[in-house]
Amino acid sequence: MVEIEAHQIISCATAMATVRMPGTCGELVQGRIDGVRFHVSCPIDVFSEVSVELYSGAYGWTFPSDAPKAASAVQAALRYLGLRNAGGRLTIQSPLPRGKGMGSSTADVAGAIQAVFTAAGHSASADEVAQLALSVEPTDGSFLPGIALFDHRTGLVRECLGPPPPIDVIVLDFGGVVDTLEFNSRDYDRELAYLEPQFATALELVRKGIAAGDARLIGRGATLSALANQSILPKAQLSRVLDFAEGIGALGVNVGHSGTVIGLLLDPNHHTEISGEKLRREFPDLENTRFCRLVSGGARTA
Repeated sequence: MVEIEAHQIISCATAMATVRMPGTCGELVQGRIDGVRFHVSCPIDVFSEVSVELYSGAYGWTFPSDAPKAASAVQAALRYLGLRNAGGRLTIQSPLPRGKGMGSSTADVAGAIQAVFTAAGHSASADEVAQLALSVEPTDGSFLPGIALFDHRTGLVRECLGPPPPIDVIVLDFGGVVDTLEFNSRDYDRELAYLEPQFATALELVRKGIAAGDARLIGRGATLSALANQSILPKAQLSRVLDFAEGIGALGVNVGHSGTVIGLLLDPNHHTEISGEKLRREFPDLENTRFCRLVSGGARTA
């Protein structure tokens, strides 16, 4: 932990709050339609736990040294609430790896904003969380309830598509990281324009699947989006994972469109048990595996 101001922090917290924010397995869909960028969130049951303590009469803050974006989010929330002189402590406990496309930054940033508001006795609206989070960095829609359609750069597109049907997600990590800030600064306009019809079809499939509770449609849409993304951030292992998914009767696959992970989407009632050992035999270059479930997004009170 590192102090960013040289004032002594009073040791007794006058208010505190802890929230849990879901991570993600990439996105179900990401792309552009009619020139507007968007993604459909893919929140999973792996959570970042973010705690904020506010101190009366204190002027300093203690932040985790490895979470500068969350620290910026705390300061943005304090300014917004008019609490510029408040001091306190931010702590984060998270199993989410960074740079993989698993929503670690959004979980930390949105969680910090929610925790500051709650500790200060305020309720944060979706508009406020979006505004403050986007002032720090491009943000995943996993802070919104249900499965969300969201413009991760401007927040101008925001829609709750509904709660997800039961879907198991096996997160496959073949290594490597992506700097999301650097990635989002690149110009992919030509590729995005060419792929817009595929993005539109993928979004329509997922939208219908969520509305009808039809996991097969969601899997088809996610797979189409994953394939389209090969023109933007290719995954060398995707074709092998697709063959494996077809062989086991999976719903489909999805990817971290600005990350490295690939997700196997499975119907929990209609698939045989898949062990980590079986996956390692099939994919010797696999570095890590997580067995998860698709869940609704949004903050949980810890």
